[in-house]
Amino acid sequence: MNPTLPRPPALDWSTDTCTIGRAMGILGEKWTVVVLREIFNGVRRFADLHEQTGIPRQVLTNRLASLVEHGLLRREPYQEPGARIRHEYRLTAKGLDLYPVLTAVMEWGDRYLADPEGPPLQMAHRGCGAEIHTELHCADGHRVTDHREVVPRPGPGAKRR
Repeated sequence: MNPTLPRPPALDWSTDTCTIGRAMGILGEKWTVVVLREIFNGVRRFADLHEQTGIPRQVLTNRLASLVEHGLLRREPYQEPGARIRHEYRLTAKGLDLYPVLTAVMEWGDRYLADPEGPPLQMAHRGCGAEIHTELHCADGHRVTDHREVVPRPGPGAKRR
């Protein structure tokens, strides 16, 4: 370490209770986010998810089971005439709370990874038709446009090393 640079204060705190790490333990695998993308887009049945994503069947089975186990999805039974009971997957309140996260990831991808023609999907407000986007605001309602204005500080669950 360069002795002229100050030690980052974050090094004084444990990461054992880091909620970003815990969230990525659930969401961090590529196919998990792809499954959530499709369910947010209204694709809810196993066969449709498999067809739309190309995820191997066992991987899809595992990802859906994990999302149900973690309370992001719930299974709802349905039955086609003459067929056995199957399940479709619906977002729970916990799963719906991920919508801004997926929207932010999509916006980042649109900015840096879209084809020259533009992004493949746009999100619009049902009420007025205007395009939606994610923003940061402080608790007092100030819009944060420069991310260097955000200062991390220990929260109530922080533990010193």
